Amino acid sequence: MSEAMIPLSVAVLTISDTRTEATDRSGQSLVERLTAAGHRLADKQIVPDDIYRIRAVVAGWIADPEVQVILTTGGTGFTGRDSTPEAVGVLLDKQIEGFGELFRHLSWQEIGSSTVQSRCLGGLANATVVFCLPGSTGACRTAWDGILAEQLDSRHKPCNFANLVIPERGQHG
Repeated sequence: MSEAMIPLSVAVLTISDTRTEATDRSGQSLVERLTAAGHRLADKQIVPDDIYRIRAVVAGWIADPEVQVILTTGGTGFTGRDSTPEAVGVLLDKQIEGFGELFRHLSWQEIGSSTVQSRCLGGLANATVVFCLPGSTGACRTAWDGILAEQLDSRHKPCNFANLVIPERGQHG
């Protein structure tokens, strides 16, 4: 008998100076993927690429015991106001270095050397797992399909991040 997947409560933050709910394809793509996988959408917001507004929303979700996973999209590049890594990095208790490394490896297969301009990151804070993704729909698809779908599935072996944020588990297994 196979074990049932334990749904997680996921918040999605789109970081953009120009996107609205009507034009937020990346955030909507993440919502569609996480709900199709059986997870629950806890909240979804759009904020401008402002380090303090990003930090305020993410910090609020980290402090909320109902939010187990935070996915951000946007602001991870090097242009203008891109400041997601600076906004979120200081909030993390532990960084997941392998997330950015694996994302760039997968992305390299799609966009070549341009992937070095992605500063995506992952980490843990207050029993919440946080993943900051680039703003393109393709990058969100790559991250979800290539990494997050498995790592947020409590059944994935040998280990996954879901079991670190499920209160009664609190371990990799």
